[in-house]
Amino acid sequence: MEKQDDQNNSDKDARDQQIENAASLSSAEIGAIAHLYRGEVYRSTIWRTRLDNTTNWAVVSLGLALSITYSTNEATPLPLILVGFLIAVFLGLEARRYRYFNVWRARARWMEKYLYVPFLRGEGQTKTNNWQEVLAENYLHPHYHISYVRAVGRRLRRNYIWIFLIQAVAYYGKMAVHPTAITSWEELWQRASIGPLSGQVVIALGMIFYALILYITLVTYIHDHRKHKDQHEVTGMG
Repeated sequence: MEKQDDQNNSDKDARDQQIENAASLSSAEIGAIAHLYRGEVYRSTIWRTRLDNTTNWAVVSLGLALSITYSTNEATPLPLILVGFLIAVFLGLEARRYRYFNVWRARARWMEKYLYVPFLRGEGQTKTNNWQEVLAENYLHPHYHISYVRAVGRRLRRNYIWIFLIQAVAYYGKMAVHPTAITSWEELWQRASIGPLSGQVVIALGMIFYALILYITLVTYIHDHRKHKDQHEVTGMG
């Protein structure tokens, strides 16, 4: 038992010494990291622009559908339904792009937190954690920091939940007032019907779709909140 304890203490001392040595950076090494940081900021900026482009496509598509649907009293609300599928495709593309963006953003944020913040506070190079080892491992074995579903949830919370909300309100408004104010459930089912699909089926599918959106939004929010509730804990990047 004593030999095992001595071995554990020896391993711990070796790890502490490794972190101590790694935290000591020369001026040339700090300059190289500064250039590395600039590169990560540039890459995150490029991917941030790509995210904005996808959101713009979704907003423009919804605007076109609104213009067509509300052009006349007799215009069909079908474009609002079709644009919902298109917006969902844009959401999927943006979630994929966000996973890439999050890699570059996380690296830049990691260097800001554990290299630049101690310098700005006059604390010198931090030796309280293995931030250099975490960053090096991320460069050696690059990987996504969040899952695709979490990326979808984040983009929903930031932008797309509001786009889908506008679509739903616009669809309901069109059904309720055009060509005249609705007066019965039978009239609603008739207006909502699409070809062989009855109005009840169309409304039910729409409710399932929005329930799925809300579910993903809430579940990913709870997951992110639990993971990042302690911002001072060194658990990894992303």
